[in-house]
Amino acid sequence: MKEELLELRQKADKDLKELRLPEDIERFRVKYLGRKGLLSEFLSRIPSLPQEERPVIGRLANEIKVDISKRFEETTRALGEKQPRTTIPIQDVSLPGRTPPIGHRHPLIQTIGDIKDIFARMGFQVAFGPEVELEYYNFEALNIPLDHPSRDDFDTFYLDDEVLLRSQTSTVQIRVMQRQKPPIRIIAPGKVFRPDTVDARHSFMFHQIEGLMVDEGVNFAHLKGVLTLFARAYFGPDTRMRFRPSFFPFTEPSAEVEISCTLCKGRGCSVCGSTGWLEILGAGMVHPNVFKAVGYDAEKYTGFAFGMGIERIAMLKYGIDDIRLFFENDIRFLSQF
Repeated sequence: MKEELLELRQKADKDLKELRLPEDIERFRVKYLGRKGLLSEFLSRIPSLPQEERPVIGRLANEIKVDISKRFEETTRALGEKQPRTTIPIQDVSLPGRTPPIGHRHPLIQTIGDIKDIFARMGFQVAFGPEVELEYYNFEALNIPLDHPSRDDFDTFYLDDEVLLRSQTSTVQIRVMQRQKPPIRIIAPGKVFRPDTVDARHSFMFHQIEGLMVDEGVNFAHLKGVLTLFARAYFGPDTRMRFRPSFFPFTEPSAEVEISCTLCKGRGCSVCGSTGWLEILGAGMVHPNVFKAVGYDAEKYTGFAFGMGIERIAMLKYGIDDIRLFFENDIRFLSQF
């Protein structure tokens, strides 16, 4: 057994010299120094030896175990010093974290939301209607005659003789009045379509918000009060407003509504053409023929209607000079809002 122990030490010496990788080190430890390793096996056989051999073999086995353990630790330490050390960068926890990019609402959607909030505080509800519309709702019910230029093929997207892409959200007003008796107080936001040549001020598709209020005793003073409250809430408390006489088939009397220039504050600049005023919407009292089309008694009820282009409102609010920027999906532009 003494010869076996000496032979085991020689094999251990040879294996120690061949250690290179971390897995080799662990394999050597398990083989020689583990609980079920070769040295533990020899030590477990000592009690079966004759009485006189036990002290000699036991002392030799312990010496060999201590020697192999010491040399194993030295070899492990030496191999560890040869391994390249991974440099861990120092983290400065005082620096602000990296915020992941997040999306936000399109400026037109933001504008629609702001306008809806203002009119909601005045008791207006939101109504919607189809974008593919019947000619009756887009023209006839709104008192627009057959010879009106807007009914020409060059001014409206017709799908057939009676179906078209709506050119105004006033169609929603007709549908609401057909379903509901006064009092009515609604706004109708949505897309509209007109075959305009695309340039800095025009697009074949844009957004509108139409408003309607119908009840007994509604007059032009109510219209002016509602629009003045809107203009000051959206453009600022110092905003001034004026009405210019105009013509729309579905309102009588009718007016173009202007506000003091948002850039020069009414002093005159290139944006407002040195007039100090900017047109923002059209409005007027609902024409009796419109009430007749929906079955309302024009002697009992009166009302007002107004309509504004969302793109124009946003351009005035934010100083944007080209409507095409809203639809090009350029993140450099959209991320400003």
